[in-house]
Amino acid sequence: MRRRARYHVYVVELSPAVLQEARFRRCNPGYIDGKPCVYVGMTGLDPDVRFDKHKAGIQSNPYVRRYGLRLLPDLFEGFNPMTYDDAVTREVEVGIDLRSAGFGVWQA
Repeated sequence: MRRRARYHVYVVELSPAVLQEARFRRCNPGYIDGKPCVYVGMTGLDPDVRFDKHKAGIQSNPYVRRYGLRLLPDLFEGFNPMTYDDAVTREVEVGIDLRSAGFGVWQA
């Protein structure tokens, strides 16, 4: 039986103010000044709905709740939706790719 492709990887742009958080800076030693800071996540919901839940404090990541600005669909729309297993793998890959490009990245 084939699993239904209903999971999404999403990327949220974070305010540069997140760089004042010592833990965020510590987890991004290769951050290049001026590059975006982002949160990378995965969800079984539509990414817009998930972003709204973060901002409302519902099962939210503190960095997204405090510093989340908007979704960056250009960084994730091309491969959504997907199966759960594919989304787990893709979330990690997207984070690695963005971090290697100098982005500040947070993943739960």
